[in-house]
Amino acid sequence: MVWRLDRLGRSLIHLVQVINELAEHGIEFRSLSESIDTASSGGRLVFHIMAALAEFERSLISERTRAGMQAAKKKGKHVGRPKALSQEQIGMAEAALREGQPMADVAQSLGVHARTLARSLERK
Repeated sequence: MVWRLDRLGRSLIHLVQVINELAEHGIEFRSLSESIDTASSGGRLVFHIMAALAEFERSLISERTRAGMQAAKKKGKHVGRPKALSQEQIGMAEAALREGQPMADVAQSLGVHARTLARSLERK
């Protein structure tokens, strides 16, 4: 028993697999919000229809999110996590490394992992 169908799984395939596994063990599924009960053939039909609609809705949300991110990129806005290091910090790190300081020490002084510093230097 679940409150809503979308609480059980993220995709139609997963939902169907879970419901089928439950059925193999003689367990019937019931969703309280959607009034779905797989004990009957009508309930199984409603389950499959609702699961397909839920997956469709998630796909639409995903498409809208990707479109919004592309629009933001076209406007020159940064999409994703903030940069770990500023250009000034990267410049300071380069200078320290040229002076022979170890990468791990420079990274620690900037409050990042050495690999984060290395990636920032590569992207520069």
